[in-house]
Amino acid sequence: MPVRLDDLLIIVPAWNEETNVGNTVAEIERAIPGVTVLVVDDGSTDNTAAVAREVGARVLVLPFNLGVGGAMRAGYAFAQRQGFQRVIQVDADGQHNPQDILRVLAGLEHADISIGARFAEVGDYETRGPRRWAMSFLAGVLSRVTQTRLTDVTSGFRAGNRAAINQYVRYYPAEYLGDTIDSLVAAKHAGLTVTQVPVAMRPRATGRPSQGPLGSTIYLIRSVFALMLSIVRRPTGLRSPGERA
Repeated sequence: MPVRLDDLLIIVPAWNEETNVGNTVAEIERAIPGVTVLVVDDGSTDNTAAVAREVGARVLVLPFNLGVGGAMRAGYAFAQRQGFQRVIQVDADGQHNPQDILRVLAGLEHADISIGARFAEVGDYETRGPRRWAMSFLAGVLSRVTQTRLTDVTSGFRAGNRAAINQYVRYYPAEYLGDTIDSLVAAKHAGLTVTQVPVAMRPRATGRPSQGPLGSTIYLIRSVFALMLSIVRRPTGLRSPGERA
């Protein structure tokens, strides 16, 4: 059965990823020929934007670094204005396998948000110590909040339908991990549904992540406390399920 492409936008947030973004876009094109790929250059100081254009991606350049959340919110605004009905985030560093894009998108057949999840009996991705404990705790709490079993609530490999796009344009945290954790709680407050699809993540192709292991662990532990606050509050700008868009 042919894959419909005219309503699908693939958003690739990228910050100083000139060595990775070209191969990532090329892999996406091989996996889904003809799909629209938008690279959001998040204030890079290298040639990320130029490399992305060279391989045929559409490019949105932000004047300064906003973080993944800010870059993705800009991408969602682009998707909303251009009339796309489905979006999926694929990180520029090569960790998200484009071969899994259609699997993650398939989750939108019965949910508004579909997460490509690690720790779901696929692949060999592992974490240990406090980072793993924090991730397990966050997954347990958000499984209760969303009423769906989730194993990887920090994965950025996620897809959304038009309702999710509209929600993310209204509210999408810019801070590190807020784009994954707080955004799920806000989506639940807004009446959206969530599912996950097991995927195998790959190691970063080249370069260093924006947060190292220690920094990621500290942010995860902070996110545990932030999650408690986000559960009990309702961010301004959200609409209830019955409200008109």
